Amino acid sequence: MSDADPDPALDAPDVVVDALGRLCPLPIIDLARRIGEVPVDGTVELLADDPAAAADVAAWCRLRGQQLLGTRDLPTGQAYLIRRTH
Repeated sequence: MSDADPDPALDAPDVVVDALGRLCPLPIIDLARRIGEVPVDGTVELLADDPAAAADVAAWCRLRGQQLLGTRDLPTGQAYLIRRTH
């Protein structure tokens, strides 16, 4: 095994955006407003339980040139981890 640095995406996100209970398009609006608080290569975790969020987050990342690193299930909803690329 090597002593390589761990993947920074596995660290705590720089910003957590809690959009639980908010319906489309509000989770994406919240994400768009807060991503500027994150340094380039930093991460935002968006918490959302709106059924449209999965498609909306993926499309927003693609359109804005940001990187969707992954998702994880929450007791209610999902957490989306996004890396700011620029």
